[in-house]
Amino acid sequence: MSNLTPVIKSIQDIMRQDSGVDGDAQRISQLTWLLFLKVFDALEEELELTRDHYQSPIPEAMRWRNWAADPEGITGEALLDFVDNQLFATLKNLSADPARNPRGYVVRGVFEDAYNYMKSGHLLRQVVNKLGAINFNRQAERHQFNDLYEKILKDLQSAGNAGEFYTPRAVTQFMVDIVSPQLGEVVLDPATGTGGFLVCAIEHLRKQVHNADQEAVLQNSIRGVEKKQMPHMLCVTNLLLHGIEVPSNIRHDNTLVRPLRDYTQADRVDVVLTNPPFGGVEEPGIEQGYPADVRTKETADLFLVLIKHILKVNGRAALVLPDGTLFGEGVKSRIKEQLLTECNLHTIVRLPNGVFAPYTGIKTNLLFFTKGQPTQHVWYYEHPYPPGVKNYNKTKPIRIEEFDFEKAWWGTEADGFAARVENERAWKVSIDQIKAANWNLDQKNPHVGEQTSHDPEVLLADYARLQTEAQALRDELKGILAQSLAKTAASA
Repeated sequence: MSNLTPVIKSIQDIMRQDSGVDGDAQRISQLTWLLFLKVFDALEEELELTRDHYQSPIPEAMRWRNWAADPEGITGEALLDFVDNQLFATLKNLSADPARNPRGYVVRGVFEDAYNYMKSGHLLRQVVNKLGAINFNRQAERHQFNDLYEKILKDLQSAGNAGEFYTPRAVTQFMVDIVSPQLGEVVLDPATGTGGFLVCAIEHLRKQVHNADQEAVLQNSIRGVEKKQMPHMLCVTNLLLHGIEVPSNIRHDNTLVRPLRDYTQADRVDVVLTNPPFGGVEEPGIEQGYPADVRTKETADLFLVLIKHILKVNGRAALVLPDGTLFGEGVKSRIKEQLLTECNLHTIVRLPNGVFAPYTGIKTNLLFFTKGQPTQHVWYYEHPYPPGVKNYNKTKPIRIEEFDFEKAWWGTEADGFAARVENERAWKVSIDQIKAANWNLDQKNPHVGEQTSHDPEVLLADYARLQTEAQALRDELKGILAQSLAKTAASA
């Protein structure tokens, strides 16, 4: 299999010469819509062979094969004019609704906020030809795309704006393995990003598919919502290449905009797997759609309220949350109280620093809960670094094998996790203790004393921080003295 990294690198080098494309994020956005059309066309070729009377939702002249595939085809000003004034105008305005024309609906959703940044039709033709050389045939395409996809995500990371929609593969894999979606259950990620959780869930469900009827069930069981255009486009392309023929259930929208009371029984789901954005604040007015006692503008908190609400009774959720949600007071306490009253928050896995490096050093946790029974006690499991590792980084990320200990210890919910035992990594806290602490879920490991670090880097960082704090105090004192001297001089 050819490695696609050099192809992507050469495409990005061509784009760098174009005056219209400014920075990595725009280059990736440009690459992504082109890639989507190329992949969509490759999948349509298969459908034309396997389905009688297959009709494309894209008008004939706009299909990749008819304007892009011929390397000697339309170029320069003519290509630019076609892309800007015909292709985009047509695809953004396809008359499509999810019931009657779901494929058209997918295409329109991908293009509604997309944009052609390139200003040179000749450079655009070079990019199109490079992409044209990649063959997404059935056998190779998945590996090819996964390669490509990882490369695009790595570039997004270095563009510095991927933190909010990227979860390490090992973490998504562990969460899906534990929650174990079953065929026939509806799986939702309300903050889909580029689709990591959904792809993991599809792979998990596909092992349960043995006939066409079961495949049809799988096709209808994946739901997602992503508000940003680029990750939404990457997610849809990712799902197409993981065998979801019409990803019309991946909406380009902000999940939190819809008021809670508007959700009907039909909207409820069996499984939620997600990593909601941390530290985000929603635009004014969105919190009005939520009950008065839990109104907040903080994104992660609203997602927690939404997830609890949208689960069916006995529905299961696994989500990534920062430490701040665990120990936060005020509205956060009320949200946690409701969560623990209406759901069994049976396990919190505490991840070490650096899992989400380089985007955030915030410590994160994986929460696992089931709706319908109140929490009696919460089990905690502190995930250690592997032997010899002091921190994770881009080149040495967390690996799925590291979760083998948790998996062996986990047990089953049906018997109330009767097989679980406390050890130096695992401990249990009663609901009474959590209630007495004003719903603080930041419960420390009782088997570990206050740990003093002797790591020189940590000690140096502490020293630097203390120096800075001391200097700030000195400056403050100087300011106060200067003010009082000035007052004294004025009154004299």
